[in-house]
Amino acid sequence: MQEAIGWASSVILLLTIGKQVYKQWKEGASENVSRWLFVGQTAASVGFLVYSWLVRNWVFVFTNAFMVVNALAGLAIVLHHRRRERAEARR
Repeated sequence: MQEAIGWASSVILLLTIGKQVYKQWKEGASENVSRWLFVGQTAASVGFLVYSWLVRNWVFVFTNAFMVVNALAGLAIVLHHRRRERAEARR
């Protein structure tokens, strides 16, 4: 039962955060989204990933590995939108 709760919680977290990153991409805008949110999320998730690996907690290894991917995707989207906005402003 403990494992099921962990895995269910992992799926909920990943779907929730993933939906937000997808929304940014789909809308083509990252207004009021700080790149530092994703930088911090990446750093924290990498730290938690290493810790989870060391204590052999596979639910958290899986969750934090995907959180790193998600954070990097979110950061890439924010940076892409910022570059596009600067290019449009120069026109």
